[in-house]
Amino acid sequence: MPSPTTDTPRGAIVPIGGAEAKTGTRDVLRRVLALAGGPDARIVVIPTASELPDTGDRYATLFKDLGAAEVRVLEIAERAHARVPGAVDAVERSTGIFMTGGNQLRLSTILGGTELARAIRRRNASGAVVAGTSAGAAVIPEHMIASGSTGPTPTTESVTLAPGMGLTNRLIIDQHFRQRDRLGRLLTAVSFNPFATGVGIDEDTALVLHPDNVFEVIGSGTVTVVDPSDLIYSSMDSARRGEPVSLIGLSVHVLAAGCTYDTESRMASAPPRVPYLDEDEDPVPDES
Repeated sequence: MPSPTTDTPRGAIVPIGGAEAKTGTRDVLRRVLALAGGPDARIVVIPTASELPDTGDRYATLFKDLGAAEVRVLEIAERAHARVPGAVDAVERSTGIFMTGGNQLRLSTILGGTELARAIRRRNASGAVVAGTSAGAAVIPEHMIASGSTGPTPTTESVTLAPGMGLTNRLIIDQHFRQRDRLGRLLTAVSFNPFATGVGIDEDTALVLHPDNVFEVIGSGTVTVVDPSDLIYSSMDSARRGEPVSLIGLSVHVLAAGCTYDTESRMASAPPRVPYLDEDEDPVPDES
């Protein structure tokens, strides 16, 4: 496998909000496969976050049904398994790595600091797509939301952060976002250090972070973006334990499929407008 060079663009990073459609058009999983090479894709599935015995096999079947050339499941249930040469070799020759849902702390404590984790970062740096759903999405950035409370209000104890896999330091990612009412904990996570952009990803929704650090939204829901770059006041340092936190100057965007966000300029963009026509509505007659 060639080493990363300055001429080799990084592979896409695709965090998914969980519960992605597994029947019908399967748009999110289909996009992951396309980014990994379509019919030439070699996918490695890592079900470490899940304790269900069939999780890896279910995703292997899905990717095979979508047309992947090769799918391999790596059953990494303890840290010793992450040092097995065969597992590292499988990642090194892959074009796509997919981490399933479950418990992100299980994923980070088993993979963190291992040769397998380093291989995943190397392959992403040299062009392979890395995708993760639910817990597999949360672990992608440098700072991972490990746990937290539900509700819309940020408080001093709304969230616990832990080290993630470090594939990007530009984002803090939360998942099942609207479905589990997680705005408060994302706001709290961003307030701890207003450097990274917070992104809350709905179910059956994903963002595709391209090598130019612009991401696009795909899927049936939305991505909520919390931009702290213009934050002018935070009471996080003085609020008492469990108290609500004041945050002044945040920007919040709600982005549906087709919208983009530049993580460097912090600019959100909408796709071109498409005229709406109701299925039961007759087209406007041409009077020219």
